[in-house]
Amino acid sequence: MDAAPEGTANDQTSPPPLIGITTYLEQAQTGVWDVRAAFLPEVYLDSVTAAGGIAILLPPQPVSDAIVDRVLDGIDGLVLSGGADVDPALYGQDPHAETGAPREDRDAWEKALITRAIERGLPFLAICRGAQVLNVALGGTLHQHLPDVVGSERYRPAPAEFGAVDVAVGTDSRLSSVLGSVAGGLSVQCYHHQALDRVADPLTVSAVSDDGVIEAVELGTHPFGIGVQWHPEQDAADRRLFDALVEAAR
Repeated sequence: MDAAPEGTANDQTSPPPLIGITTYLEQAQTGVWDVRAAFLPEVYLDSVTAAGGIAILLPPQPVSDAIVDRVLDGIDGLVLSGGADVDPALYGQDPHAETGAPREDRDAWEKALITRAIERGLPFLAICRGAQVLNVALGGTLHQHLPDVVGSERYRPAPAEFGAVDVAVGTDSRLSSVLGSVAGGLSVQCYHHQALDRVADPLTVSAVSDDGVIEAVELGTHPFGIGVQWHPEQDAADRRLFDALVEAAR
């Protein structure tokens, strides 16, 4: 039997990687119904599929080692999506007056997923709340209300309105290698009133804003582990982070 032409076999047989994305679990309206529902903004799905992956939704559900392992067995990469505030009890603090009611089911689910994904070396991208969950899961803490720290609402300018924030990316970071040349800084889309405070020991800071807010961290010993406080899914013209995640997941 003749051998397949060099360089073509994998291209024809290798399926797109499966990327699991965590979802919201909130009260939602559709048609005549007003019920609790698992959902996710479409831009997350578009970002994964445009990068060549297959998006798989991972709604909050009961947590056990067996369930988490079974889920992670079935995916090649993980995205922790944005959403509600992380329960401050997870990092030993009482809630601030501006901290939202905890979503204990989602906190438990995402903390278990990211902890086990790190143990397995599964590629992951943690976005906004996801970056906060990552930091807390590894032992870090959060600023519960960023305006108390920076003195403005620039990171959440108005309800459902993203704010453009300039960040400086560390030149020797994995984030820099993903984004390429970002000399002079990078403008990103932000919507968060919480942020990383004490960074967990395994993480390193790879991007900060001009007033010192941590905007990205990464897990240097991991095959691909990046957390960003901004929302890369909101920039359809720039999906480099999703491209890099899908490539790492292949």
